[in-house]
Amino acid sequence: MSTRILIPVDGSAHALRAVEHALQLARLDPALELHLLNVQIPVESGHVRLFVGHEQLEDYYREEGLAALQAAAAVLQQAGQAFQQHIAVGHIADTIARYAQEMAFSQIIIGSHGRGGLGQLLLGSVARDVVNQSPVPVTVIK
Repeated sequence: MSTRILIPVDGSAHALRAVEHALQLARLDPALELHLLNVQIPVESGHVRLFVGHEQLEDYYREEGLAALQAAAAVLQQAGQAFQQHIAVGHIADTIARYAQEMAFSQIIIGSHGRGGLGQLLLGSVARDVVNQSPVPVTVIK
């Protein structure tokens, strides 16, 4: 059975560092499967749903997700690395942890904003929440 790595990305520089780390691992072990995941925050306002249909909302999630995945996908494509990309909708940390478990990933590699101290305490951290919630091993790249 191959090792499957999930790399949550949001289009940021810290997410790209996680992609670069996973790419280095894949160069050492060509059997690794790399999967990019972007999680879109759901539009939960009842007012929006009165004016926007389900299909339009799904199109919006898909377009925003593909835009967020674009830079990470480009890094892997340029390196000639095979990968798959996925888009999910939900609370970000919960969705990453649940997706990793449900899809039987071996590991999550996630970038950290690198905030520390009071900033992290006040702002929270998706990476920290994924570490706390995931039954799958998590590597945080700073």
